[in-house]
Amino acid sequence: MIVAERKPFDDILRMLGDARRVMVLGCRTCVAVCLAGGDREVELLASELRLKARIDGRELTVIEKSVERQCDREFLDPLAEDLADVDAVLSLGCGCGVQLIAEVYDDLLVLPGLDTKLIGVTESEGQWSERCATCGHCVLDITGGVCPFARCSKGLLNGPCGGSQDGQCEINPDIPCAWQLIYDRLRKLGRLDQLSKIIEPRDWRTSRDGGPRTVTRPEAQIAKKSEE
Repeated sequence: MIVAERKPFDDILRMLGDARRVMVLGCRTCVAVCLAGGDREVELLASELRLKARIDGRELTVIEKSVERQCDREFLDPLAEDLADVDAVLSLGCGCGVQLIAEVYDDLLVLPGLDTKLIGVTESEGQWSERCATCGHCVLDITGGVCPFARCSKGLLNGPCGGSQDGQCEINPDIPCAWQLIYDRLRKLGRLDQLSKIIEPRDWRTSRDGGPRTVTRPEAQIAKKSEE
């Protein structure tokens, strides 16, 4: 799940500037689950903006709207009529949502209301932790389902550093050592022999080298060619 947090209110006010008609646009998927950008958060932020404008004696119209996914164009196209007369869109979606809205409505000011933090899992109510670094080449089959990129503070690929103590990370003792987790998991599975495998130096071309990455399924390419 993509996890995000709302930007400080002062930062949001600064971005909006003198805008008089604003749409606060939520997303009902990842950021709704992490309580940052769903319907409830849209309503709360819109109320705060209206109250602040009233206190400052400033004219401001705030439109509340949410879509199922801001990262899919099919959910953005129907917004055209609502967006026709707004000065700005304040997106409560992840960074992907902000960028796609700006692409679809390229003559409209689109602003990020959230800071996108990580791809992670729910630890408990209101707490999420990172699990995937989107490196583009998964080694979880070797490391027992524990990602050394995302969970080792030093990103070590072939065993722990010399600083971990009692199963806790040297960098932050509140964090479990990823390689201790890997060892414990492989031992439980009876697969400690996996530790003898050397993970080759990372080919970073599958990560961020060479520009933004794309993923296209073969059947999608076939369908596109048949349409042409």
